[in-house]
Amino acid sequence: MIRTGICDDDAAARAYLTALANAQEYPCETVLYASAAECLADSRTPDLLFLDIELGGGADGMALARELRARCGGARPVIVFVTGYEQYVFDAFDVGAFHYLLKPVDEEKFRRVFARAAEQFLAGQASAPPARVLTFRCAGANRTVPVDAIAYIESCDHKVIVHARDGEFACYAKIRDLEAELHDPFFRIHKGYLVNLAFVAGYSKTEVMLTDGTRLLLSKYKYQAFVRAYLHFLKQGDAEEPPNRIQLP
Repeated sequence: MIRTGICDDDAAARAYLTALANAQEYPCETVLYASAAECLADSRTPDLLFLDIELGGGADGMALARELRARCGGARPVIVFVTGYEQYVFDAFDVGAFHYLLKPVDEEKFRRVFARAAEQFLAGQASAPPARVLTFRCAGANRTVPVDAIAYIESCDHKVIVHARDGEFACYAKIRDLEAELHDPFFRIHKGYLVNLAFVAGYSKTEVMLTDGTRLLLSKYKYQAFVRAYLHFLKQGDAEEPPNRIQLP
């Protein structure tokens, strides 16, 4: 199942692209975003993303693409830009776009581009190394979670609370042991919080904000090391750091 995202501020365009995507021979789950904010709030990054370059509210599809590249280390999603303006075409490839479609989108052109994009995604899946997982002992049973699905881990009394994409759960463990096991891209921002840098949306000198809006305390003793680790993480994805990552309001 290919998770196909459609991000366009125009409802009619979203409906049309959804109909085209659902008519393809590849089984797909279609998810719609009316804005860049909605796309970023989704902790499950789509496999394919049809992205309007000019989003409403002053948003920029290029900036959103760079944000997603930073979050996913440059690997996903496969991005196809959809635009009514041909002058944006060359800019699209600066953010690793797979292709572009000009509005109004031709059905046959969409079919060919979708098939090639889907094949690229599936080929990447086949060659990708096995996902890292972490197994926790919870209430007498084992629970295994993909490491890249963990947003942050919180220390609470003699337990930890694991905050993951599909919810949270508590188990007996020591946060320092998890810190040693997980290492990059996790960083201990406070004695009570171990954060996955891929889920960081912004920071100030006192707190870190995650992509779902959660704000966590940032220790003053950890600030400089956190900034270095975070900028290194972004650089690994060959991503530019958007201005709104520098300082929270």
